Amino acid sequence: MGADNQQGRLEGEWGDYIAGFVDGEGSFSISIQRSKNVRLGIQVIPEFHVCQHRNRKEVLELIQRHLGCGYIKPNHSRNPYDLTWVLVVRDLKNLEQRVIPFFEKYSLFSKRDDFEKFKEVIRMMGKKLHLTLEGLKKILRIAHSMNSRGRYRKLPLKELFLLLEPSETVRQTPT
Repeated sequence: MGADNQQGRLEGEWGDYIAGFVDGEGSFSISIQRSKNVRLGIQVIPEFHVCQHRNRKEVLELIQRHLGCGYIKPNHSRNPYDLTWVLVVRDLKNLEQRVIPFFEKYSLFSKRDDFEKFKEVIRMMGKKLHLTLEGLKKILRIAHSMNSRGRYRKLPLKELFLLLEPSETVRQTPT
């Protein structure tokens, strides 16, 4: 087997390993935050992350090396009992150009549905649709259908939609 074939084989083996590892220890999520710094008052923050005990941090370094992006940090730095580290990718360009193509090539099993929804949101954000009212509403619906159907979200979807409604003073027309 030539060197090129062997390198391709090794990359394939690592790709399958990484996809399997992420299926167990990773997450594709869309965080939603209220923000006075954005026009519609709600900020969308996509994130891919993978956690691992600090004794096996080299697995996160391997994934980071293969994706070519992200940063590694203590998972909950203020909690002395949390001994996990996390690889985080939030940059939209890296999510679009590195993370998504990787997981399109190396299939996920249990996280496939969340990945597909994540990919849809990233592509919408790439088209700046999160900056429009209708696009943001669609993203909110998608985000609330991910990761156990939004069970751990602080604000219910209905409440977020209410935040997007114009206030009474905005609706009134000058006399």
